[in-house]
Amino acid sequence: MIPIPPAVPPNSSESSSIAAERLKKQRTASVVLYAGLVLLALWVVRDFIVVAAWAAVVAIALWPLLHKIAGFRWFKGRTTLLATVFTLVIAVLVLVPVGLGLAQALREAHELSEWLRDAQENGIPLPDFVNRLPFGVPQITAWWQANLAQPLRGSAAMKGLHSETVMTLGRHFGARAAHAVMVFAFMLVTLFVTFQAGPRLSGSLLKAARRVFGDSGTDLVEHMATAVRGTVSGLIVVGAGEGALLGVAYFATGVPHAALLGLVTAIAAMLPFLAPIVFGLAALWLLVQGSVGPAVGLAVFGAIVVFVAEHFVRPVLIGSSTRLPFLLVLFGILGGAETFGLLGIFIGPALMTVLMVLWTYLVE
Repeated sequence: MIPIPPAVPPNSSESSSIAAERLKKQRTASVVLYAGLVLLALWVVRDFIVVAAWAAVVAIALWPLLHKIAGFRWFKGRTTLLATVFTLVIAVLVLVPVGLGLAQALREAHELSEWLRDAQENGIPLPDFVNRLPFGVPQITAWWQANLAQPLRGSAAMKGLHSETVMTLGRHFGARAAHAVMVFAFMLVTLFVTFQAGPRLSGSLLKAARRVFGDSGTDLVEHMATAVRGTVSGLIVVGAGEGALLGVAYFATGVPHAALLGLVTAIAAMLPFLAPIVFGLAALWLLVQGSVGPAVGLAVFGAIVVFVAEHFVRPVLIGSSTRLPFLLVLFGILGGAETFGLLGIFIGPALMTVLMVLWTYLVE
């Protein structure tokens, strides 16, 4: 019998390198597949990303309060009831001021329509303050008498009020308003689901961040949440404070619709340097009516309130929670608003916090 030579064992190092290469290719293919699926999913829900982002901002801002109230005896173990109460409160806080503002705007629109009709028939009389101007009274009076004091029925400006451009602007405004209502409705639904998920959702997010990025990823997520929470507190608290103080000033100086104007000032004050536009227009109205002292007083008081709020209160509220310098806070708010719109006001400081955390990791 002819002996059969033993089989040559495969090269173990060669087989291990082949297996490693195969595993590397599989991981690469998995990453590509997962990335493609994620991008496809984001493309499918692209119209709702802004809705989810708004819901995330509100949820992050209210999360400590939600966690505290969840420990009360009435809400313990009743996550659906707690989510319903929080969602309804947010809806009321938004819809009531908006409804009051719309009702007042409709009343003002009726008065404006009556004024325009009277201007068409009788013209616009010369304001009394023109005669009190230090110079240019004859020239302004002559121009006014020639252009505005006569009936404006046939003027180009009045014809333009009935043109196709105005109708187009009206349709565009209606479409934007309908889109805003839809976004708000979907945001409330998303917010309800987020509140209902409760601690389970936050725990899953932190667990996923730790699994993908390690402990540094968890710290980064927590820093970003703190930045969003501090930004919301700084913007809303400062805006509400400025609106309340200037609302009192509007009432004291005799500005009409002081409460509504205070609400508009509070909303404008949530964006840096917009509140002066509102109280500046109110002061200008007082000046036109001949109330020079109240106009100057309102302008000076508003400037002081805005200066203190923007340079001391807001940086402390936002910067102390995020440990960001004032300049980064300002850049984050303004740059975020320019890039992402109103939502960017809250995203910008969070991104600045990421840069600050990364810089801290590099220099330590």
